[in-house]
Amino acid sequence: MSSESIWQRLKNRFFPAHPIEEEPVKDCFWKVDIHSHLIPGVDDGVSTWEDSLACLQQYVEWGIEKVVTTPHVSRDYFPNKPEQLLQAKEQLQALVKEHNLPLTVEVAAEYLLDDFFLDLLNKKEVLSFGAEKYLLVETAWSSAPLHLTDLIFRIQAAGYTPILAHPERYKYYHNFEAELERHRQAGCLLQLNAMSLTGKYGDQARKQGKILLQNGWVDFIGSDLHRPADLPRFERLFNISDYKQLKTQPLRNSSLL
Repeated sequence: MSSESIWQRLKNRFFPAHPIEEEPVKDCFWKVDIHSHLIPGVDDGVSTWEDSLACLQQYVEWGIEKVVTTPHVSRDYFPNKPEQLLQAKEQLQALVKEHNLPLTVEVAAEYLLDDFFLDLLNKKEVLSFGAEKYLLVETAWSSAPLHLTDLIFRIQAAGYTPILAHPERYKYYHNFEAELERHRQAGCLLQLNAMSLTGKYGDQARKQGKILLQNGWVDFIGSDLHRPADLPRFERLFNISDYKQLKTQPLRNSSLL
């Protein structure tokens, strides 16, 4: 027997060949991303149109077909005007067209529930999306608005459907489940940040994200992308056990197609 054959037998015995693993699925089955910061120069999101393009190209690879990007709007930090953001939408759409990306892009906003917000709401100077006029809102990080239930009612009375952005990231909920259930029963939808489940915002956010999944309270999933550096962290979502549970949620994302 040749030396080569002996080596082959030993190699097969001690180093058995492993089957080639299939490439893990990287599929945003929800098809529409409703939360991101892809307009340069208006908030703490992307810095350049090149960064915007990098994020949009990755969306396409993940199977996203529509993007509703949502710049911050707040009195003290990002007092963006609707006309300013709608003008930027044209630039974003031109970027998509120039690079032949199979994407539809829209622009709405993520509104901080500050004193400025009610004035914008009363004047109808807010950007919503979808036939249901979804309005994405967030609260301050230190504490919830004193009258969040009332604000939810006012949003509805004005003809909009409120979506509370990333509730899993708010640390001030002393009774997380009970308080969120009360808001949800009042008609406020909940949007989970995908990267909360991969640990980007810490253990508490990840644990509270899991609670949302366990209760079936995730009405929307969002990337909340701010820069291309977020992309690898987002991609970890496809390889964690929570990804399967995400498929059991009453997600409304694809209804926006």
